[in-house]
Amino acid sequence: MRRKNFADTAYWAATLNTNAAGIAEFELPMPESLFGAPYLCMHRGDLHAALAAVVPAEFVHPGKKLVGLDQTGAQVTLTFEDGSRARADALIGADGVHSVVRGHVIPDGPKPFDTGLIGFGGFVPRSVIADTPIGQRVVTTFGQSGFFGYGFCSSENDDGLMWWSTQPSHGIDAATFRAMRQDQLRQHLREFHAGWHDPIAQILDAAENIVVTDTLDVATLPTWSRKRTLLIGDAAHATSPHAGQGASLALEDAMRLGRLMLDRQELSLTFQDFEAERRPRAEKIVAVARRNGNSKREFSATGAWIRDRMLKLLLPVTAKGMDWMYAYDPRAA
Repeated sequence: MRRKNFADTAYWAATLNTNAAGIAEFELPMPESLFGAPYLCMHRGDLHAALAAVVPAEFVHPGKKLVGLDQTGAQVTLTFEDGSRARADALIGADGVHSVVRGHVIPDGPKPFDTGLIGFGGFVPRSVIADTPIGQRVVTTFGQSGFFGYGFCSSENDDGLMWWSTQPSHGIDAATFRAMRQDQLRQHLREFHAGWHDPIAQILDAAENIVVTDTLDVATLPTWSRKRTLLIGDAAHATSPHAGQGASLALEDAMRLGRLMLDRQELSLTFQDFEAERRPRAEKIVAVARRNGNSKREFSATGAWIRDRMLKLLLPVTAKGMDWMYAYDPRAA
């Protein structure tokens, strides 16, 4: 991943509103020396490939959709849409924000909460911003309404620049946008970001295969486990993307659960210990992400002016207060 992806040394936020011509208000350093690990930007597909490379192929069964779950005694029986079944000593539900397993652990539990923001994103060639050198930075811009970010995520030229746009949904869900043609999505984005500083327009002109997602999180669950079934990752503590910690939390969960399983205590106790350890950190990050998202909503001109100056003053200070998030080491927890 280090060979193909880029370790960022700073997180750059431009807050003099959208006509700031890319002038940086502040930089938040993220060198490897600060937390003992690099700040990597990468394609999610590259991360999946890296993880899959260390899992024996016979353990992976793609194309299965869970429709039923029964826990009897010391066994869990899973039923899939194709009629097949599987039995196991335990089930780890890592099936995301729309978790099917969650519905079995907590039948009447909370549903994903729509935060009122919608996300667009994709990848364009690195050459699109050849005239706008950014080094190893992620560049972000807060508008009077919405937010835009971009940065390098791969050494490959064809799709080595990632970009994303966050906007108030105004009651229009992601499915409605996904039903549009790509040229219609590009036009919507051009109009929404009209007048924003370069190279935002150039990135949007080059955008293809635009992905649209609702911005969701999940309220506190009463429990993460039931008998021999445990929820982890977004199934247990789905977070909106505004803290950039969703995948990180899931990877931390996997490592911590693996370490606890080595103690070989009774399974329900292991699950309880896992929840007691992980819940405070996970829920704190979910709250941070939702709070960060509030800066990307629609503001009046006066409100945006105040927000920009508050961010300029407070972000360098509050960033230091985020060390607890980045310095966490699941190997030593």
